[in-house]
Amino acid sequence: MKKQGFTELEVWRKSVKIVKPIYSIIAGFPHYEKNALSEQLRRCCVSISSNIAEGQARGSNRAFINHLNISKGSSAEVQSQLYVAVELGYTTYDIITPIEEELIGIDMMLNKLISSLERKMMF
Repeated sequence: MKKQGFTELEVWRKSVKIVKPIYSIIAGFPHYEKNALSEQLRRCCVSISSNIAEGQARGSNRAFINHLNISKGSSAEVQSQLYVAVELGYTTYDIITPIEEELIGIDMMLNKLISSLERKMMF
């Protein structure tokens, strides 16, 4: 498969790597959560990298920024749902803290990329 531009973005690579530990947490959820919190958490954690890729592939800075903002929203959704999982007793703060730290780092990278693209649009 030929490399796409998005695969060269560190923020995309980090957002792909965050999926595995989140899926590991989901695997420990009760079976009755399969079509509820589990499914929503799966979708939003994958959405982070997917929106980075889609936005970059659209070919315009405006579209890319829009998709990067959607990725930020998905990241916040993951964090919120992980807190819900802790409150429900499905996982612990000790387990989600490293993931939350990675998500914060991803958010910072997204913010920098958005700022950079916005500056390019001014010129």
